[in-house]
Amino acid sequence: MAPWPVLLLVPALALAAGFKGVDHEHWTTRYDHYFRKYAKHYFGPVFDWRWFKAQGIAESGLDPKARSKAGAVGIMQIMPGTFEYIRKKNPSILSIEDPKWNIAAGIFYDRHLYDKWEGEPLDGMDRLFFTFGAYNAGHYRVRRAYNKLRKQGKPATWQQVDDLLPAETRRYVARIRKLMSQPL
Repeated sequence: MAPWPVLLLVPALALAAGFKGVDHEHWTTRYDHYFRKYAKHYFGPVFDWRWFKAQGIAESGLDPKARSKAGAVGIMQIMPGTFEYIRKKNPSILSIEDPKWNIAAGIFYDRHLYDKWEGEPLDGMDRLFFTFGAYNAGHYRVRRAYNKLRKQGKPATWQQVDDLLPAETRRYVARIRKLMSQPL
């Protein structure tokens, strides 16, 4: 089996008129080379880098000056405390403020979260959705929902687990999926 499901490799499908999917001209291509570079670096050359651009759209609308009320910064809306953790693990990531490093940090952290699901009976798509859910709600909260279903002997797919998570997290992952033209 290929390391990445085919769904991660194919271009996004056309969506209904008016929807601005990840490839729509509405979204700047200014940062695409960073999304490509760091997706390749942290996830490998065959991974569809547009998943992370979709995440950046969901986080900030690709606004490098975005600041949340909670204090999250930049395109990937990274909390300063999370950035400190990222810098300890990868000191080559230099600045939370610079779009290049903000994107690098976000994708590096995605990889960290993705690796936490290794060994679980998840397909590549679910594992990615769990990663995005953990990026938004925190790994512990998502893991707790996953473990609850597993203990009940139920399949712990994203579709099952997202019902146990906050509405914000459900909307967040759904938005990324929609941007990538993935059925919900």
